[in-house]
Amino acid sequence: MTEQAKRFLYVVVCASGVADDVGKLIQAAQESDWEVGVIATPNALALFDVPAVEAQTGYPIRSAWRTPDQPRPLPPADAIAVAPATLNTITKWASGHADTLALAILTEAYGLGIPTVALPYINSAQAAHPAYTRSREQLVAMGVQFGSYKPHPPQASGGRDHYRWTEALDLLQR
Repeated sequence: MTEQAKRFLYVVVCASGVADDVGKLIQAAQESDWEVGVIATPNALALFDVPAVEAQTGYPIRSAWRTPDQPRPLPPADAIAVAPATLNTITKWASGHADTLALAILTEAYGLGIPTVALPYINSAQAAHPAYTRSREQLVAMGVQFGSYKPHPPQASGGRDHYRWTEALDLLQR
C-alpha cells in the first residue's frame, strides 16, 4: 500500500502585530497532518522570525515573485489560511488586486477553487470603514470563510489574547 501524500496548506501572513505567533498555526496544522508553506506580504517579513518559520515548515518563505526559470519552491495548495489578515489585504483581495505575490495567490485561488479561510486581525476603527464590510461580504460571496475574531480597540497591542490561530483549521474541516 502506498502512503497518501499530506495535504498542503499555504499560510498567508500579513503585516500585523500578531504575525510573530504564526508558528502556532503552523504547529497545529502539522499536528493535523498538513504540510505547510508560508507566503508573506512584503511588510510582514520584518514581523516574524523568518529563519525559525522556514525551519519549522521545511520550506522557504515566499514573498517575492520568482522568474520563469526558477522552480516552484512550494507544492500546489490544497487550502489557504490568511492569518493574520489585515484590512489592506482584505480590501485589495476583494477588489482583485494582485500587486504582491500574496495577493496574486489569493486572487488566483478563487478561480482554482482552493478552499480559503481568513482570520482578520484589525481594530474597531478599521472595521468601521465601509470598505471592510463590502470587502468581507464580497469575499464571503466568493466562498471565503471568516474566523470569529472581533475587532479590538484601536491600540497597538489589543486583541492578541483573543486571536485563535487554530480556528483556521476548524473552518477548513467544515
